[in-house]
Amino acid sequence: MSDNTEIKVEGLTHRYDAREGPLLALKDIAFSVPRGRFVGLVGPSGCGKSSLLMMLAGLVVPSEGRITVAGQPVTAPAPDRIGVVFQESSLLPWRTALENVVFPLKLRGLPKAEREGRAAALLDLVGLRGFESRYPHELSGGMKQRVAIARGFCQDPPVLLMDEPFAALDEQTRMTLGDELLRIWDAHRKTVVFVTHGLTEAVYLCDEVIVLSGRPGQILERIEIDLPRPRTWEVMASEAFGQLRERIWSLIRVQQ
Repeated sequence: MSDNTEIKVEGLTHRYDAREGPLLALKDIAFSVPRGRFVGLVGPSGCGKSSLLMMLAGLVVPSEGRITVAGQPVTAPAPDRIGVVFQESSLLPWRTALENVVFPLKLRGLPKAEREGRAAALLDLVGLRGFESRYPHELSGGMKQRVAIARGFCQDPPVLLMDEPFAALDEQTRMTLGDELLRIWDAHRKTVVFVTHGLTEAVYLCDEVIVLSGRPGQILERIEIDLPRPRTWEVMASEAFGQLRERIWSLIRVQQ
């Protein structure tokens, strides 16, 4: 494995047990992701994007194939190596924003001062200074997702997996959080795999977009997003941006 390769997926196939028999969800998936790269996963509904992400996280064991992160096989959750941010913020309602971010570090047994200092710095980074003592019911949807992102970063994993983290938010909030995510990513340069249905979001955020076919999910194409960073509204309004979005849509459209 190349020293620069963070994620490697080889020959991944997965079947689910269904009432009518085994259901082939993913077939012969193979790709690698270099360290520090921001990669999107897109495809039609039901193509296995989230299932693939759960396998990368070690939450689902594939029927066939092998996944490695930093050269180590992924066979179970490993939050010190792989962070996950879900579509729902999944915050503990009886804990404050700071306590929610601290929680994974507490489970690891880090000293209180260290874990609270790290959590407070991350909440500041996601724009929530002054909200550390607020409970989830006191936060907006966008603010709760900011807490979830801070929690994903708090253990400092080299890989961050994100499963449609902005899907439940309005467009304005999605764009704002997208910009915040890029700012944080630029500061930390984690390797990110980002599942989304939003093609504009995929082109705006990613270095590369992997397009999956309809079930069983297979890789149709890997599209390089060769647009300048930092991404700006001018970049989004460019002809090149529109052409990339249309290219991805043309692949997905025939799968519908």
